[in-house]
Formats: sequence, structure tokens, C-alpha cells
Amino acid sequence: MARPVIGIIGNGHLINDTYLVHGAGQMNSCAIARVTEGIPLIVPTDPGLVAIADLLEACDGFLFTGGRPNVHPEEYGEPETPAHGTFDRDRDAVALPLIRACVERGQPILGVCRGFQEVNVALGGTLYPEIRDLPGRNNHRMPPDGTLEEKFALRHEVTFTEGGPFHRLMGAQAVMTNTLHGQGIKEAGKRIVIDGVAPDGTPEAIYVQGAPGFTLSVQWHPEWNAADDPVSRPLFTAFGDAARAWAAQKHAPVRKTA
Repeated sequence: MARPVIGIIGNGHLINDTYLVHGAGQMNSCAIARVTEGIPLIVPTDPGLVAIADLLEACDGFLFTGGRPNVHPEEYGEPETPAHGTFDRDRDAVALPLIRACVERGQPILGVCRGFQEVNVALGGTLYPEIRDLPGRNNHRMPPDGTLEEKFALRHEVTFTEGGPFHRLMGAQAVMTNTLHGQGIKEAGKRIVIDGVAPDGTPEAIYVQGAPGFTLSVQWHPEWNAADDPVSRPLFTAFGDAARAWAAQKHAPVRKTA
């Protein structure tokens, strides 16, 4: 059977402050190719270049990656402020309707960091612009200094709902994660179930209730060391299984009725 094609939602950025590119971190492609066992396909997030219907047909699942720009607060009915940081409206215009379409169709999605936040916003939820400014919350941002290994080091536990999908998938109710983010869920979207939280109560794992397909999303970065990390590997493996199942039914021959 052919490997499933996984669309990796990219980010636009400038090389040398001049040359605009659409790209995604190599660790995302490695996680898809080596753990999910799919074909990684970076999606240029520009609504002038891609159509949602075409993406749905071309890919068997989608990885909604992290990224420096945040979802624009207008997407969840709030005004822009300096605390919201930078934005990528083109990615908003591709990612949010694509998530809604996948949830409706049952096409597998995996949200990571910004992707986690996109899933919540796509389903009608809202975001805090800066978690560390909230009373009783910790600083979840990436440390500014250090090697990649130090930046992506495990930082705190995430505790899952007993008997929930993450608990069942991980085989443990609490796991260590490398959470790295500034924003976070304020109000959960319609059908969004918060299935895992940090020690300070910040939502870190969600899924879409009643969705016909795979919809797990996490606030941490499982793409880092995905092949060897005991938390990351089962997440990407399950996502790959779901994508293969989608691809199999998509290509199954249509039976003719008498």
C-alpha cells in the first residue's frame, strides 16, 4: 500500500529579510516520514495559491505546525493589541477553514502548538495573548538562549483525563512534555474537549468531541525527537494509522449494485 500523503502546514518567512519563502521545520518532515511513515508535503499557506478542496483531495491528513506568528484575534472576535504579537493572515485563511473541513469529513488532523490553537479557534474558541501574564500561570515560552536540545528539553507534566483518548494512547495519565508557547486557550471552542492540562491549569491536549476522524492536538512540540520520545512516538504513530485508514477508504473500489 502506498504511503499516505501528509500535508504539513507551512509558515511564510523572509530569508535575509528579503526573500519570502514558505517552509516548515525539518523536524516536522522527519516525524512524518519516520514515525507516521507518510510522505511529507509542505503546504504553502497562501489562499491565492492553494484551494481547500484541492488540498483535501491531494492529502490524506494534515499536520498543523507551530509558528512564530499567532492567529489574528479578529478570527475569534477580539481586537488586535501589542500583546498578541505578530500575525500571518494568509495562514489563518488557509488553516482555519481547512481544519473545519477535515473535522466535518473525518479527515485526520494533528495540531501542534499554534496548530493546537488553530483547532480551538476554528471551532469557535478564543485565546489568551500571553499565558505568563495571568495570575497563577507559569512562563511557557521557549528560553531565549541555549542549544536546541536545551530549548526543547522536557519541562513539566501534562495530566490527562482518566480513561480519555490521550490516557489510552499514552498508557499513562501523566507524561513529561517540552511545552513551548506564549498563547493558550481562553475559552474552548464548540465540541473542543480539554483532555490534558499543565500543573498551572493551562490546557495542553484537546480533541473534537463527536468528530468522525482523528483530531488530537497538543500544545507542546512532539515533533522534536519524535522517533525516540515515548510520548511523541505513539501520537505520531496513531496519526499515521488514521491517515492510512483514510487513504485506504479513499482509494477503495466502488462496489456496483445490481
